[in-house]
Amino acid sequence: MYTTILVDDARPVVRLTLNRPDKRNPIGPVTCGELVHALQRVKEDAAARVVVLTGAGTVFSAGGDLSAMAAPPAGGVATASLPELLIAMHELGKPIIAMVNGPALAGGLGLMVACDLVVAADTATFGTTEIAVGLWPMMITAEITRSIGRKKTLEMMLTGRKLDAAEALACGLVTRVVGGADLEAATAALAGELAERSPAAIGLGLRAFYRSQDMELEPQLRYLQAELGRVLALEDAAEGISAFLQKRKPVWRGR
Repeated sequence: MYTTILVDDARPVVRLTLNRPDKRNPIGPVTCGELVHALQRVKEDAAARVVVLTGAGTVFSAGGDLSAMAAPPAGGVATASLPELLIAMHELGKPIIAMVNGPALAGGLGLMVACDLVVAADTATFGTTEIAVGLWPMMITAEITRSIGRKKTLEMMLTGRKLDAAEALACGLVTRVVGGADLEAATAALAGELAERSPAAIGLGLRAFYRSQDMELEPQLRYLQAELGRVLALEDAAEGISAFLQKRKPVWRGR
């Protein structure tokens, strides 16, 4: 079905792989469209609890597909823009973990940051390198400035300097850094942990997290108070509290 990504839907963890390693896994309209389509299928699949996003070969993604920018794809291909993809990621309602096996640069960095959590190999590098070819990372500004400070963001964008994994961890671009040999196992363990949580609570929680982040303090608190009421009304909340009091493992119903 897809030409630029691979899908492994061995539920509850669905793995999406950017699959153009010969081109360093670029992100263009076709890739964005295929990812949006795949994410919609995940959203509609109750058995799918977590998404792992990674890149084939030795690179996560080197960024935008410059050839597609110069010559848009022919008609008949289901395409999407990068903003459409990023919005689809934030509206999925299920955790997305970026498994970063190598460089995450330019638009590839934005795609990584749009994921909820990031597990990176200690050899991975990170950067907004657009300035080197006379471009500016416009779309991914919205993602990066919501994860790290303005000064660090501007330093990256103005210089195009690449960060190593330790610096990316220190400034908040990534969640965890592990040895390359441990990347698969560490990501699988984290995905498995998230898959055991209440999908209903996670869905409401992620929606509230992303929708409230730009609100003023008082409206944000009022909004989150109402969302807390929705969580407390879940069957999963009642089950979780009951299981805690009975010292047993909860059985989630997803509602």
